[in-house]
Amino acid sequence: MPLHYIAWKKALGEWNCEFTEDLFYEWGGMSVAKIISTLNEMRGLRMPVEAVGHRKEQIYFEQLPRLQPIPEVLEHIEARHGQIPFAVVSGSSRESVEASLSATQLLDRFQTLVCAGDYKKGKPDPEAFLLAASRLDVSPESCLVFEDADLGIQAATAAGMASVKIPSPSHELEGR
Repeated sequence: MPLHYIAWKKALGEWNCEFTEDLFYEWGGMSVAKIISTLNEMRGLRMPVEAVGHRKEQIYFEQLPRLQPIPEVLEHIEARHGQIPFAVVSGSSRESVEASLSATQLLDRFQTLVCAGDYKKGKPDPEAFLLAASRLDVSPESCLVFEDADLGIQAATAAGMASVKIPSPSHELEGR
């Protein structure tokens, strides 16, 4: 998430659009298109949704060498890989999710990826989490969701899944 925030700040800054870190984390799990559209409405702007979304992804991909997995989540993945199935549920594009998992050498740990475009209703709707459980052939009640956004926790709860909130960093990574 911190690298996504850096990408958002730079891409939106090119349009003089303010996007606070608090708002970024509040909207975690929201699709790129919805974020840009909502900011256009809030700020009275006319940013081209597709072009700004593409620019944000471009900046994010440039940041990938800095990407680090969350140690506590990585520990769980390594301890349980091969024993239980894993999925990623994300509001990001499949290309972005695959690039992130490849950069951290974790892509092969996940049996399915549920990304933007795979579902119609974004978080806090449970659709994406229910799709992941279905693809894994696991009941929602048997799932444990690691989530860094409140909208994701709400979606997991609505899906009938247990969840663990991953705390977001309390400061920006810009300048690191």
